Amino acid sequence: QVQLVESGGGLVQPGGSLGLSCTVSGIVFSIHYMEWYRQTPGKQRELVATITSAGTTNYADSVKGRFTISRDNAENTVHLQMNSLKPEDTAVYYCNYRPRSPRDDSWGQGTQVTISA
Repeated sequence: QVQLVESGGGLVQPGGSLGLSCTVSGIVFSIHYMEWYRQTPGKQRELVATITSAGTTNYADSVKGRFTISRDNAENTVHLQMNSLKPEDTAVYYCNYRPRSPRDDSWGQGTQVTISA
């Protein structure tokens, strides 16, 4: 049973910062790529950031220079540090792992991030 549990969301003002965490169980965490996605109602999920098992990172153009993805293999946790937040960052944020079993298409509950004055 793979479980993805996101946490850390909340309401912050534009220009503020927020740190998200996702704890994973049921897989050998250290050998998987980890990702953060976000989704706004009425839109498809958007890939925000990826970190490989070796620690190489990649970011969507919309968040480059503002967001940082990191992982703690000892804690089976992936983090997303979000700085200089903008209203358009408002979304539900989800974590993901790759590769997946073809039979595994489940997601966690996500965590709501709202940027508003």
